Amino acid sequence: MTQTLGPVMLDLEGPRLTRDERELLARPEVGGVILFARNTESADQVRELCSEIRGVRPELLLAIDQEGGRVQRLRDGVTRLPAMGRLGRDFPALPEVTVRLCQDTGWLLGMEMAACGLDLSFAPVLDVDGGLSTVIGDRSFSADPQAVAAMGGAFVAGLHEAGMVAVAKHFPGHGGVAADSHHALPVDERPLDELRRHDLVPFAALASRLDAVMPAHVVYSAFDPRPAGFSRAWLGMLRESLGFKGVIFSDDLSMAGAHTAGSPAERAQAALAAGCDMLLVCNDRAAALEVLDACQGRASRRLLKLRYGRARPDLAALGALSRWRRVHARLEAMAAH
Repeated sequence: MTQTLGPVMLDLEGPRLTRDERELLARPEVGGVILFARNTESADQVRELCSEIRGVRPELLLAIDQEGGRVQRLRDGVTRLPAMGRLGRDFPALPEVTVRLCQDTGWLLGMEMAACGLDLSFAPVLDVDGGLSTVIGDRSFSADPQAVAAMGGAFVAGLHEAGMVAVAKHFPGHGGVAADSHHALPVDERPLDELRRHDLVPFAALASRLDAVMPAHVVYSAFDPRPAGFSRAWLGMLRESLGFKGVIFSDDLSMAGAHTAGSPAERAQAALAAGCDMLLVCNDRAAALEVLDACQGRASRRLLKLRYGRARPDLAALGALSRWRRVHARLEAMAAH
């Protein structure tokens, strides 16, 4: 197995690899693949697709956005998860019960995604709900920073129990802006002291336990005129002040919030120069090809730490585990209401 991985994570057209995609994945600049809803028909099909990808490049990182609620790319054959805000709703009255359920949720998610052949889900969301952001909203555990840190930390512990890494987003916090960075470049004008007391709290509390972090395509104008994912100041703070030692993923470089950094190649170079280890380029194949060309010769050893390292659980056998049955039933019931 190679001892390094290329810095680009790409998407695919459909539920099976095309001939062109097989050739694309063979390029050394490619280090991973992210699956979207269009790639997921069922848990069994996802397992087959992951196996197909590994037949081309066994070392590639395979990822998905499987948070729960409206962000759950795979729905058939796995637990239907409620939004994390639904779990957080019970925290004020039942903090210990809720924290335990968050840990169980991280464990169940990790077990199911590992059984499907994936290495990681981009979770948990550590944004604090500021009541402004429709793109975050109930994806956040809570409007209380300490509660987000407690529930997010439990979720991380559950993922780790399942042998899966935790990827927190969107540093230093996307919950305080109304604009959606998929379609615009949000600007958060709050002073740094306020961000430290509020949005940064969960990231600061959990930095030493996180395996990876994804920064936001948001400008925090009181600190740096560049979006966080292109900011040496923000990513330097993450590593130096908060002591984070894991992988930094860019958010999707095709999003409107990233376009301020220039062409696809310029966005890639800016993100890498700021301190990102892996670049996501999704839903724009021409941009992905340009980024691959711009990343020739680049590779990272750090990325290999995100691979799922255990014997994978059998999805069909999870039902034999009393913990899975209990948590599955609870989460399905919450998701239905």
